[in-house]
Amino acid sequence: MAYNLKGRNFLTLKDFSKVEIDYLLTLAEDLKAKKRAGIKGDCLAGKNIALIFEKPSTRTRCAFAVAAKDEGGMPEYLGKNDIQLGKKETVADTARVLGRMFDGIEFRGYAHKTVEILGEYAGVPVWNGLTDLYHPTQILADFLILKENFGQLEGLNLVYAGDGRNNMANSLMIGSAIIGVNYTIVAPEELWPEESLFKECRELGQESGSEINLTSEINKGVKAADAIYTDVWVSMGEESQFEKRIKLLTPYQVNMEMLKMTENPDVIFLHCLPAYHNIETENAKKIYEKFGLEEMEVTEEVFESNYSKVFDQAENRMHTIKAVMTATL
Repeated sequence: MAYNLKGRNFLTLKDFSKVEIDYLLTLAEDLKAKKRAGIKGDCLAGKNIALIFEKPSTRTRCAFAVAAKDEGGMPEYLGKNDIQLGKKETVADTARVLGRMFDGIEFRGYAHKTVEILGEYAGVPVWNGLTDLYHPTQILADFLILKENFGQLEGLNLVYAGDGRNNMANSLMIGSAIIGVNYTIVAPEELWPEESLFKECRELGQESGSEINLTSEINKGVKAADAIYTDVWVSMGEESQFEKRIKLLTPYQVNMEMLKMTENPDVIFLHCLPAYHNIETENAKKIYEKFGLEEMEVTEEVFESNYSKVFDQAENRMHTIKAVMTATL
């Protein structure tokens, strides 16, 4: 069944119901099958798409660009130095200008308030490609990979290990609570999510049948997990926190020992990427030189194992983002 999402913003999953999220996932499955079969659509024919990026990106930028072109749309990349957003021109004024020229606007940046203002003033659908609070397009890709691996979402046990108060941990908690996935954050108490958001998600979970939990005990938290998810220990803009986070989160590194603690031979590993799983990048080499760590949030052994579905996740960004754009435009 199709749901009318035309004209809607996509800023946080809190704005969408379970049936609407299910619809977007079903649409993404259909679009993925067509892509694999070499079938391109025309749902975005004649549509011009603005892609605003305050933060750099690989997956989000490429997913939006390819998804738009696959459906006949025309994406236009606007980096932080390309427009006057918030510098010489207010966000509201920029939104009203871009809304006159484009049919849809994607924003990836820092303050969530920025994407909210864009959504309020643009007059066209605005999509959140990531803010400091939420990363909703990533969660759709994550749910699609869970559905592909387990055949369903309701009742699955998803565990997030690491920085439990970042945008990924928050968004996974919101999405899980709405859709009916049991969700546990395994993290030191210092890095638990805000109490108000946790309570809100627990209430949402009562409606969907989802259990939302927090624990600092690794053994207790990961047991019976169907999927273990992690993210970088330090988000963009928090680089000064590296030493503190390493001390806090080293015990929560996803390694083979943690996967065995699940007692589930079919457990999968997920990561939104990029990941610090070796020292083959410039940033990782600097961290190694300063702190002596060759691996951070996940070991090379897990990352390259058959448990790992991270590149399937990355591909699914394109299919789920295509679903969001076609549904709202």
